[in-house]
Amino acid sequence: MVQISLLLKAGAGDDPSGKFGLASLTAAMLDEGAGSRSALEIADEIDFLGASLGTNSSFDASTVRLGVPVARMGPALTVMADVALRPTFPEAQLERLRQERLTDLLQAKDDAASVAPMAFARLLFGPSNRYGTGVIGTETTIKGFTTSDLKAFHSAWFQPANATLIVVGDVTATSVVPQLEKQFGSWRAAGAAPRHTVVPNAPQPAQRQIVIVDMPGAEQSQIRIGDVGVPRSTPDYFTLQVLNTILGGSFTSRLNQNLREQHGYSYGASSRFDMRLSAGPFIAGAGVQTDKTAEALREFFNELTAIGKPVSAEELTKAKNYLALGFPSQFETIGDFSAQLEQLVVYGLPDNYFADYVKNLEAVTADAVLKAAAKYIQPQRFLVVVVGDRKVIDPGIRALNLGMVRTMSVQEALGE
Repeated sequence: MVQISLLLKAGAGDDPSGKFGLASLTAAMLDEGAGSRSALEIADEIDFLGASLGTNSSFDASTVRLGVPVARMGPALTVMADVALRPTFPEAQLERLRQERLTDLLQAKDDAASVAPMAFARLLFGPSNRYGTGVIGTETTIKGFTTSDLKAFHSAWFQPANATLIVVGDVTATSVVPQLEKQFGSWRAAGAAPRHTVVPNAPQPAQRQIVIVDMPGAEQSQIRIGDVGVPRSTPDYFTLQVLNTILGGSFTSRLNQNLREQHGYSYGASSRFDMRLSAGPFIAGAGVQTDKTAEALREFFNELTAIGKPVSAEELTKAKNYLALGFPSQFETIGDFSAQLEQLVVYGLPDNYFADYVKNLEAVTADAVLKAAAKYIQPQRFLVVVVGDRKVIDPGIRALNLGMVRTMSVQEALGE
C-alpha cells in the first residue's frame, strides 16, 4: 500500500472576511466532479481500484489524500490529480452540499454538546476573528457561496508553490517520482505565490465571566471553560503537553478523576490546548448532570486553581510516560505516518522533531510545569459557557459567585 497526500498551505484561516467557510466548502467540492468525471464516476473508479480518496480542510491547511495498493497507483494518481488540479465545481453538487451543511447547522442547534463549543469560540474570539466561527462557516455565508467563489479560492491557493506532496508506503523514490512527475509535473502557477493569512491573536478576557446559554429541557449541561491559548509555534509546547496531561489530557487526569471517578457528575471531563498557526483556545469541559451543574463548576475551578501548585515527582513521571509510551501509536498505519508528516510541513517543525520527541518530553521538569501553569492557566480571567436548562441551573451557578453571569438564547450565543 501507499499513501499519497497533497498538502496545501491554505485553510479556513485564509477565508476572506464575510466568506467564512469558503476553504472548507472548496475542499469538499474537489471530488464532486473533476476533469471529465462526475462525482459518481470518481467514486466508482476509486472503488474499482481498491483505493480511498478524501479531501479535507482545517483552519491551517487543505489536503487531498489517496490510499491505494501500489500495483494500482498509476490510474489512481490520475484521478487524484484531476480532483486536486482540475475540479469542475458542478452547480448541482454545490447545492447538495450546501443543503447538507445547512441541515447540519440546524441540527446542531438542538444539541447542547454542539452548541457549547460554537458558543464558546464566538464569545471568546468574537464574530470578526476567524477563530470565532467554525471551519464550515455560518448559515449566512453558506447560503451565499457561488461556484465562482470556489473557483477563485482554488485558483488563488491551489498552486505548486503552496503545495507539498507526501508519500508513505511500499515504494521507493525511484519508482514513485516519475509517476508524480507525470501527473503533477505540468502544474504551473496561476499567478503570484499566495501569502498565508495570519489570523490576528485575540485579546485575553479581562476578567472572569459566566454565560448561561438557555436550552430548555436539555438532558445535560455542557460546560466549557478557558481563554486564548497558544500557537503551535510556542517554545513551551512539550511542557504544555505534560501539564495538560496532568490536568485533563488523559483518563487518569485530575479533571476526569474528580468529576467522573470521585463525584460521578460526568462521563468524562477533559482539557486541551488547541494549537494552530495563531493562538487557538485553551478549553476545559464536560457534559454533566443538570442537577449537579453548580457542583461540577465548583470542582472544575478547584482543579484549575490547584494545577498552579507544584506537582509531585510521581505525577510528573506518570504524565511523561503516558505521552512517551503513546507516541508510537501515532504511526501505526501509513495514513497515520503521513498525517504526522503533514504537521511538519504546516507548522514548520524541524526534521529531527520526531527523533527528539521523547527526549524533549523527558526533559520537562516540575519547575517548568509550575511556571507554565502560572502563565497559561489563569482561572481569574476564564470565560465560562454553560449550555443547559437555565431555569434549573441558573440559581446554583449564581450562588457560586464566580463572576458576572449573563444569560443568552442559543440564537444570541451563535450570533443569529
